[in-house]
Amino acid sequence: MKYQNLAEMFFSNRKEFPDKTAYMYKQDGAWKNITFTDAAAEVEKIAAGLASIGIENGDRVAIVSGNRYHWAYIDYAVLSLGAVLVPVYPSLLPEQVEYILNDSEAKAVIVENEIQSDKINEIRTNLSTVQDSFIMDMPEKGVGENWRTLEQLEEMGAAFIKEKPDYLQESMKKVDTDAWATIIYTSGTTGEPKGAILTHRNFLFNVEEASSVVDVYSEDLFLSFLPLSHVLERMAGHFLSCYNSAAVAYAESIDTVAENMGEVKPSVMVSVPRLYEKIYGRVIEAVETGSPVKRKIFYWALGVGKEYVNKIMRKEKISGGLQFKRNLAYKLVFGKLYEKVGGRIRFFISGGAPLNADIAEFFGAAGMKILEGYGLTETSPVISVNLMDNFKFGTVGPVLPNVEVKIAEDGEILTRGDHVMEGYYHKEADTKEAIDADGWFYTGDIGFIDEDGMLKITDRKKNIIVTSGGKNIAPQPIENKFAGSPLIDQALMIGDKRKFCTAVIVPSEEGFQRWAEENGKSYASYEELIKLDGVKEKIAEEIEKLSENLARYETIKKFIFADHPFTIESHELTPSLKVKRKVVETNYKDKIDAMYDV
Repeated sequence: MKYQNLAEMFFSNRKEFPDKTAYMYKQDGAWKNITFTDAAAEVEKIAAGLASIGIENGDRVAIVSGNRYHWAYIDYAVLSLGAVLVPVYPSLLPEQVEYILNDSEAKAVIVENEIQSDKINEIRTNLSTVQDSFIMDMPEKGVGENWRTLEQLEEMGAAFIKEKPDYLQESMKKVDTDAWATIIYTSGTTGEPKGAILTHRNFLFNVEEASSVVDVYSEDLFLSFLPLSHVLERMAGHFLSCYNSAAVAYAESIDTVAENMGEVKPSVMVSVPRLYEKIYGRVIEAVETGSPVKRKIFYWALGVGKEYVNKIMRKEKISGGLQFKRNLAYKLVFGKLYEKVGGRIRFFISGGAPLNADIAEFFGAAGMKILEGYGLTETSPVISVNLMDNFKFGTVGPVLPNVEVKIAEDGEILTRGDHVMEGYYHKEADTKEAIDADGWFYTGDIGFIDEDGMLKITDRKKNIIVTSGGKNIAPQPIENKFAGSPLIDQALMIGDKRKFCTAVIVPSEEGFQRWAEENGKSYASYEELIKLDGVKEKIAEEIEKLSENLARYETIKKFIFADHPFTIESHELTPSLKVKRKVVETNYKDKIDAMYDV
């Protein structure tokens, strides 16, 4: 490996690119740049501050914060001491935060703002190991008892460095490649969270293998908005960018991503499929509300783009005529879309959940590749990824070099290599169940490697629906197909041990705007939308249209509307935006049962 540990990787940029921009953030309406030199100095002060309160090799430090450059600083500061970072989603409820802090035995916690400090205050008497608490943003009412600011931590660090100037360098040298780097609690759609232990080796291996097949350059700029608590953003938008000396701009919020893309003009972006679904939905909605001429031009361009990108995918020769038509399509249609995402994107990265193949093809046709990959928290995370010159829509690409994958007799995907976690913290039985004696990790996903060497995921093993008639159905691809519709935001299939399939549907407020205007209707909320006459009939038409290529036993015979969109706050979504199937089924049990009362 090129580096002994992740901290060494970070600090190497100060030597090689001292004046290069490492991070960008927006303040008072303007974007500010931070060089690798300035970033390294801040990381050293935070690390020294933590050392001054007794944080040392192996100790756990928790962070409860949204994305910002301080998150990156704290991560590298903790890692340079050989300590272990425990990321906590800022959307979690106090009792969930309490579980993670206690289970991980965190000695210190660093939070973003008053919202998060109030959570800690609420559970403080139940915290068994937390001794020190720090807050990044000073609350208007002051920090209060038991709290110090991040600025104070840095001041403590500056004093510590004066007293022990060689401490940090010596500390970093002692951090072994196999030392624990983090404990990431899997949000999980069932059961209590499990803390996956990932080492410096896990991340360094994953970063190096990914970098060997996906070109990332020091000139690249990542726009970061997917939570850094999510292992995909931590690896791809944080460690991968750092390994390649690229810059990272932190979006102001998830709501400003579109605006921020236009401002900073990123060349690489990491996201879960929801962003791509929304962009696709808005484009199609704009086209459908446009003039007949504009619609005709758009769909002509889309047809040309699809033909072009599919020939590239199949490695077929591009004729001069097709190249001419593709250039014209770009000039008339796709160039405008490219400018809307900043005009500099080389590729998007998608992970965390399956991407609808039609949406991947749409972006590919528009000249903006989405490199869909696959992995889990426990595999740090990347197992496979589509490449710029070796991709296939509907798959998660070829397996990374030096990563082993095999398919079990029942179709479950198994993987082995330096990317696989050490185990689950405090859960020896779960670890033995997940990793066998030969080192194979059981992913829980069903899939296969196709004739082109591409890995294709069918569904989660536990999600497979077996109807009372004995038919096996993978619901996830069907749900993704529905969620790709501009009229449907979310969908959950029901049918296990039932005679036929039904669904819980969340219609799209945004997608129904044009329909409402054309039919003289209006709504001010989701609750009003689902009560409008004609909405259920419109969704039924959409479901029928999207089900054309499904087997009869896979089609949705009946559906109900969810009372509200699935959210993290309602416990129906995990922090990584996966639907908690059992929670939704429980919440709507009576209505679901009623669909089967024939």
